[in-house]
Amino acid sequence: MKNKAEEMTNLEYNEYIKTKTPNSNLFKDCIKAFISGGIICAVGQVFLNLYKYFGLSQEDASTLVTVTMIFLGTLLTGLNIYPKIAKHAGAGTLVPVTGFANSVAAPALEAKTEGYVLGVGAKIFTIAGPVILYGTLASIICGIVYFFM
Repeated sequence: MKNKAEEMTNLEYNEYIKTKTPNSNLFKDCIKAFISGGIICAVGQVFLNLYKYFGLSQEDASTLVTVTMIFLGTLLTGLNIYPKIAKHAGAGTLVPVTGFANSVAAPALEAKTEGYVLGVGAKIFTIAGPVILYGTLASIICGIVYFFM
């Protein structure tokens, strides 16, 4: 059982945390995420239009846009630009393709000092691994349900 001194210390600590924790403006954060996510999607649309302009079919252009956006997300992560953008843009940088590329590249870069096998190879899917696992599991379950319907 805690005595009054420990309880007061906990209360004081909670007050101290409240003073040091930055306040978040939900509306402002949502607007920033919407705009930054929209900009990333607009960049993808520019690439799609460009690839179609050069004569690729819709399907081929779409595939190439995905590859391009993954490349750009990984490159910007490797150059330490994507995390700086994410710091200011917030959740808008989680647009599926570029955000997923960042979530795979960032842990790999952090673990490169541990070697390619035990560092990069082991850590590359620490964030993306659960997404891949549960995405695959959900698609299997949906496929089974669809099969029996």
